[in-house]
Amino acid sequence: MKTILIVEDNDKNMKLARDVLQAKGYRTLEAVNGTDGVALALAHRPDLVLMDIQLPDINGVEAFTHIRAHPETAHIPVVAFTASVTPMDRSRITDAGFQGFISKPINLKEFLETIRRTLEGAAS
Repeated sequence: MKTILIVEDNDKNMKLARDVLQAKGYRTLEAVNGTDGVALALAHRPDLVLMDIQLPDINGVEAFTHIRAHPETAHIPVVAFTASVTPMDRSRITDAGFQGFISKPINLKEFLETIRRTLEGAAS
């Protein structure tokens, strides 16, 4: 069973992502800020991280950088999970090295397809 870490500070978005992923057979871990997200990634080494960009402590790009800095977690794919959808935001996220981008509010089909495609890419 694949494990997905969701780093999201909005309760409704967290619940939706968790419920959809668990219904599809994924195990989930949850963090409500970037610092806890990095700590959970290091402790559990999930198969994928869904990272909100606007977080209450360190932002998602900074948390992503911390995850990449550790040899134990550097290989874990991280997908931006954000309402920041301006072309400049997308460019900043892509330039940082995220493996994917899911905009909020989510389209369930695109959400699950991005998760599936990212996990398959990580396995090859």
